Order: sequence, then C-alpha cells, then structure tokens
Amino acid sequence: MKARNASDRLCFLTDFSGGEERLRSFLSAGISWVQYRDKNSCRRVIYERALKIRALTYEFDAVFIVNDHADIAAAVDADGVHLGQEDLPIDAARKIVGQRVIGISTHSVSEASMAVAAGADYIGFGPIFPTTTKDAGTPKGMEALRQICQQFSIPVVAIGGITADRCPELMAAGVWGIAVASALSGGDPEHTVSCFLRAL
Repeated sequence: MKARNASDRLCFLTDFSGGEERLRSFLSAGISWVQYRDKNSCRRVIYERALKIRALTYEFDAVFIVNDHADIAAAVDADGVHLGQEDLPIDAARKIVGQRVIGISTHSVSEASMAVAAGADYIGFGPIFPTTTKDAGTPKGMEALRQICQQFSIPVVAIGGITADRCPELMAAGVWGIAVASALSGGDPEHTVSCFLRAL
C-alpha cells in the first residue's frame, strides 16, 4: 500500500445508503479510499452496488475495497477485499482475488500475528474508541494500538470511534491510516472530509 498524500490514508467506510450522488459528493470532497461494508443486503444487491461504486471510484481515481466478499471484489474489479475474522481465510481469499489487496480486521495481538503470517497486506485494528456504528466489542484503547504498530511492520489501519481531533494522536502512535464511518457520513462531505484531511 502506497500513500500519495493524506487522503490516501483516510478510508471512508460506507454502506452506500446515500446512493451514487452522496458518494460522489465525498469523492469530490477529497476521499480517495472507499470501503463498501454492507451487512444487511443480499449478495446480488451488494454486487450491483459494488459495480456502481467501482464506476465512481474509477472516475475519481480512488481505491475501492469490498468488505467480506472476495468473489464480489474480484467480479467488479475492486482493488481489494477486507475480511473479518469469520470470513474466508486469507489463503483461500488469495486464490480468488489474486494480487489484489487483502486486509483483515483484528482485535488482538494474536489475531494480528496470524494475519501477518497468512500474508495480509494490511490489518485493521479496533475498535480503538467506543463506537455505535456496529457491535465491534470492547474498545482496545491507544496503548493496545501502539503495541500493534510497534510489533508489526505491515500497515495498520485504526478503526472505531475516530473523530478528526483524534487523528494526530493516532498517527503519532504509528498507524498507517484510519477508517471512518459515522464521523464522515453524518455530516456535510466537504466540511467533514476537509477536517479529517487537515488533521492527517
């Protein structure tokens, strides 16, 4: 994973509930990494929405990652897939997505260690702070995040309850990037994106 600028380190987590025009507004505001996370729709709907997101991210030269579904990521020519602990193992997903990026959510040193050993391209770690976006478990806190960043050499992406004012502390801890859902999607795209990019 290579970062051209600060925007490449800001991952916008979206369920595409606002549709194409809403996502376009975030891309226009400077988002260059979109991760489509949809826990409620059927796979056909996820595929169809992923096609639309792929078209938009191509238009804006943005990275596109599909959550959970390696086959859908490959089918829509996404840049990669992000796996949870209950999804396909990394080696199995690799057979489907080839050289595309594979990230995986981790919640402990042991899970991070297994992800690195299995060949993950990056690890998501969290939740760092309390979050209402999904049932993500007990917040891990900054000390656990520092330990993960110090112990592993692959990129670490922090997730969970992240606001713009917390970005400097997170970057100082050694994270490669941050993943944000509600703190971005709930506001005006131009304002919220600019706040995060300034903080990064």
